This record gives sequence, C-alpha cells and structure tokens, in this order.
Amino acid sequence: MATGTQRFSGKRPSDKENAMKNKKMKSDKARTYSDRGNRVKQSTENKEDGKKSRCPYFKKCGACQMIDTPYDKQLRQKHAHVAELLEPYTRVAAFIGMEEPEHYRCKVHAVFTHDKKGNPLSGIYREGTHDVVPIESCLLEDQKADAIIASIRGMLKSFKIKTYDEDNGFGLLRHVLIRIGKNTGEIMVVLVTVSPIFPSKNNFVKALLKQHPEITTIVLNVNDKQTSMILGDKEKPMYGPGFIYDICCGMKFKISPKSFYQVNPIQQEVLYNTVIEMAELKGDEVALDCYSGVGTIGIIASPHVREVISVELNKDAVKDAKINAKINDVNNITFYENDATRFMQQMAESGDKVDVVFMDPPRAGSTPEFIDSVATLAPRKVVYISCSPDSLARDLALFAKKKYKAEKAIPVDMFPFTRSIETVVLLSRG
Repeated sequence: MATGTQRFSGKRPSDKENAMKNKKMKSDKARTYSDRGNRVKQSTENKEDGKKSRCPYFKKCGACQMIDTPYDKQLRQKHAHVAELLEPYTRVAAFIGMEEPEHYRCKVHAVFTHDKKGNPLSGIYREGTHDVVPIESCLLEDQKADAIIASIRGMLKSFKIKTYDEDNGFGLLRHVLIRIGKNTGEIMVVLVTVSPIFPSKNNFVKALLKQHPEITTIVLNVNDKQTSMILGDKEKPMYGPGFIYDICCGMKFKISPKSFYQVNPIQQEVLYNTVIEMAELKGDEVALDCYSGVGTIGIIASPHVREVISVELNKDAVKDAKINAKINDVNNITFYENDATRFMQQMAESGDKVDVVFMDPPRAGSTPEFIDSVATLAPRKVVYISCSPDSLARDLALFAKKKYKAEKAIPVDMFPFTRSIETVVLLSRG
C-alpha cells in the first residue's frame, strides 16, 4: 500500500449493515447512479443526519457534492458504482483513498467580480452557470492558494484595479489562477486580465510579495475575448521565470500556466505508481504512450522499459513534454505530434510492434477507431487510465470484441468529496 493512502473494497462489515444500506438506497429517490460521465448523483441538499453542512457554500456551489458524507462512506459508494459498471468485464479491487482528503487541490482558480457597490469579490462559478459564488476559503483547495487569492482581493481597491464585468465588458481583472508544486513548494500566481497594461505593476508585485514572499513567479495572462476559457493566448512574467517545477515519482516536471498536471499531486503519484506496477514491466519492452500530454506517464515509465514512444496531438503539450524529458535526462523516449489513432495505424502498416500501450483519454473516453487501431497494432498489454467509469465500461466492451480481456481494475480517489472517479485497468490480448 502506498504511503498516505487507505484502501476500501466496498464491502460492508456485516450482513445486517448490508441489508440496511440496500433498503436505504432503494428508498432514497434523491440518490441514483447517473448514466453520464462518472457521476454518483446525490441530492444537492445535505442529507447526513439532517445536520447543517460543514461547508457554508454547499447549497450554492455544487462542486463538492459529497462534502458531508463520511469519507469511508464516499469510497464505498464510489466503489459500488464502479463495480456495478465493470462487473461484466473484471473484478474491481480495493479503492485507494487518502489519509488526509481535505485541501488537496494544488491548482486553484478564482473568478473575480464585484458586488453592487463595486466591492471586489472572488469565488467560483455556480455549477452549470456563470453566476459567481463568493468564497473566502474552500475545504478542497490548498490553504496557501486561498490565502494568496484573499490578499489579491484585498489589494485591488488601494491599487484602483476594477474587476471585470461580463455583462458590460468593463474592468480589468477576470481571474486568478494559483498553481503549487506540492513536492517543491514552488508557487505560481497567474493574473488573467483583459488588457496587457497592468496599472502600477511593479508596486502591485512588490506589495503581493511582501505578504507572500514564498511566491516563485507571477504571470500576467491576457484574455480579451468573450469566452468561457479562463486563460488567453498571450502571457508574460511579471516576476520570476513564468513557470514552476514539481516532482512526481522521482521525476521533475515543468508547470506553465496552461500545462496539464493533476490537481491532486499526492494521489497523482499513487495513480502513476499503480499504472507502472499494473503493467508488470520487465525492462525490455517498447511502450506506446497515447494521449500523452506533457509526457508524464511516458517519462515516469522510461526507467522501466527499453523504449517509450509518446504521441500527443497538442503541439504545446509536445513542446513541454520534450522539455520535461530533457530536464530528467531521459534519452529513451521519442515524442510525436500526431493523432494517436492515425499513428498506430501507420505503425501497424509499417510492421512496427509495441509491447504495451498506455492510454489516458479524456472524460468522454476513447473511440471505436482508436480501439480498432490498438487491436491492429496488437500489443500484449493495454493499461487504460480512465476518469469516467461509464465511458470506461463502454470501451471495455469494445476491447472485448477485439479479444482483449480486462484482467484487473483499481480505482484511485483523485477527487475526494466529489463524484469523480479515476480507474486504472489492465487489459491483455487473448
């Protein structure tokens, strides 16, 4: 068992408790399993013993749907959901949870707005809307990140900086993004504005650093478009290098404002160690890392295989991946900017072979075309990292038709107090 984790298999301590639980589940119409995404749907009101929620924003926010559910009970519910979906294909192992499941988010985003009197507010969008819920602190977010956001909010009036108004387009500051390297202690602050001109920039930076000298870098990102995207295309450092580093599984990774990096670094290490262990690598394999992003899985796998081939369609991610490989002095990995489905088809046509495929698709899952390409390339093993058990179950059915058997599945709790579920599955060719 990994340090700092706890495992839950979903089993009840007794038959009596089982019966009581089943009766409650049947009678509670507010709690059902969703057929979309990876959601374990619950009532939006606190049902735990009728007590007041420990989160003052619970009814307004919608982000932490299980905040008042005891943690072991959350894991049992999530395990039951995954086990039900994957039952036709494989047994689901114990759920790997966290010893300390609060304040795990090291990527924190705050929307900035103002009240009717013009006083600055910051918070998050109400689920499914663009209505801002003002938040002082969050039980899921890193406490240092929340403190920095509060400091920025408190500085705005003295610097005469107006927050952005989505309705009329006036104002300067739209968002603040905080990224923290959990294992390095480095902190990046991203100020998202509608203009590249930031009033009293040097004095603002000096004042913020006086309150938070631990900040590594401050970046100005410009987003002047009417869009739901947080970050714009243009950015420049206001202080420091414009990026930070973190360490995962002994490897160092560069994190820029737009870089994909798991928001829960503690469980990220657990997840990737699980991936490597599940693959049972001997050191002589050729591994193909699909949907590879900034190369995290491929770089972590590189000491355990002969060669890694990494494929990613996003050119910025490929650029970051090459930098990360260089930082770690990894020489047995090659990066390709290409569509993974097309790339595997080309490999098969050329007679190339791989032993194992790592795939980490988006929430929607993979595609029949991708799975067809995997079958054509015919690796002995596939390790599937899923963030949606519903799309995972659909894809496992497609793999089964291609003679790939799901050998085992291990769920990892990357997002405590929410309905989200991450699962690692090993498939082998029959």
